[in-house]
Amino acid sequence: MQVLHLQASTILQVLCFMTVTASHGAKWTYTGPEGEHHWSKHYPYCGGTFQSPIDFETDLLRYDPTLEPIEVRNYNLSTHEQLTLSNNGHSVQLSLPPRMHISGLPHHYSAAQLHLHWGSPSQPAGSEHTINGKRFTAEMHVVHFNSDKYPNISMAVDKSDGLAVLGVLIEIGEFHPTFNQLLKYLNGVKYKDQRIQVPAFNIQDLLPARLDEYYRYDGSLTTPPCYPSVLWTVFRNPISISQKQFMALATGVFSSSEQEPIPVPLNRNYRKPQNPEDRIVLVSFQEGRGLHGTPTVTPPFLRRQIVQRLLTGDLFDLDDGGLSPVPPILGRGPGAGKKWANHKSQNGGGQTVPKQKWPRLKAADGASFGPALWKNSQIASHMGKFGLFEDRLCYSSLQQKVSRQLKKAHAQNQLVEALWEVVFPKLNLRSYLACRSELALPTVRFLLGGRPVDETAEADRFLMKALYGQEQSPAQLDPTITKQTGQYHHHQQATAQKNTPSVARPYPLPLAWEWED
Repeated sequence: MQVLHLQASTILQVLCFMTVTASHGAKWTYTGPEGEHHWSKHYPYCGGTFQSPIDFETDLLRYDPTLEPIEVRNYNLSTHEQLTLSNNGHSVQLSLPPRMHISGLPHHYSAAQLHLHWGSPSQPAGSEHTINGKRFTAEMHVVHFNSDKYPNISMAVDKSDGLAVLGVLIEIGEFHPTFNQLLKYLNGVKYKDQRIQVPAFNIQDLLPARLDEYYRYDGSLTTPPCYPSVLWTVFRNPISISQKQFMALATGVFSSSEQEPIPVPLNRNYRKPQNPEDRIVLVSFQEGRGLHGTPTVTPPFLRRQIVQRLLTGDLFDLDDGGLSPVPPILGRGPGAGKKWANHKSQNGGGQTVPKQKWPRLKAADGASFGPALWKNSQIASHMGKFGLFEDRLCYSSLQQKVSRQLKKAHAQNQLVEALWEVVFPKLNLRSYLACRSELALPTVRFLLGGRPVDETAEADRFLMKALYGQEQSPAQLDPTITKQTGQYHHHQQATAQKNTPSVARPYPLPLAWEWED
């Protein structure tokens, strides 16, 4: 009876997750009119911040000697247990019992399901994450939810601390016997919405032998609704499957239902790499593969100290307060801060949204957003004594509130931009304090919101000096910056950013006088 109850609970969680992630009201595909470049029309977070997957290029990597090997618990399932294998039209998915979990993370993360992304017979490269531009044959994701805070994955999926996913890269090589435990049942889930019960097996055998070498970063679901709720752990070493096994996967299932007259093959179901923005990627390894000399991250306690000084310290003493020797905190090099500040694209008509058209709105926690976002200081009230956010973002409720307010302001078409402005500073600061990101200049300015003009002007001078160096002014380093009324101001450009949807997103760096109400 207990086993049946557990199975029913697991099936319910998987069905809830499928409902949350796949039925938000709009059809989506990877290509065509409903393809990934159009996801943000119906799923605004897909055009937002902290999106996944990304390319693990060497410049993004930071070695963290405190990262422990991944420890998976209760992954060796009994063959007497039954799991649900399903085809949701986007992937093949296997339900997992919640007693499977990852240890060593800030919270207890229980397993919910695993699924696959792959290429096609003619273009076999189909992994979502890439390493220095190299795409692997396929990728497996083992999805876990924060069971310390949430009862199931459907409740966790839209929370900022909701999910932890293990990513396994797959390449063509030797036959993989455990992978066949999935493949031999594909005939039962050939068409969309089909599902069958299959015997369980040791899930750990699907993971690489070395669980101590991995990439770690903050990101999102790689499918709509693209909530930025995932702590990603992608293993460095791929597993191998045979060519025959790959072909069975790439040709054995369809994204169409059995009733449709023309079957549509299910393959090339991967999202392209997204903009890393001001994130960095922590790595648990340092040797080999061009990683010699990879910078080491700043200790988290030092980062908290810096943020705390920005919030409560004497800003006039920043320049003499010993922060200059600290490893760079404002991006990976000159222009990292302005890269975010200039992050924008074009809307369907090719025109940038004029700054003055932004409505003055309130976020879920009362903080203003739009061009006046940086004026508000309420974010400080959400900080713990070490600068940690105590509240948590619930993305679906935030989207509803912002959408209602935009509707009142007759600015519904600016939902992506408004959500970006609300979410980015909080996620950027959280990730920074957890030592998984650089602290972007706009986020620092957000923290300084509400300060007197003379203090913010002094802080701006210090921050720009730290960002651009002591010898050159921003205008000398970047021709898109001009000096206006004693301040530096970024001109808006109509250049579309790579891997961003075609919606307008103006991000000028605010002048000092714009930071205050």
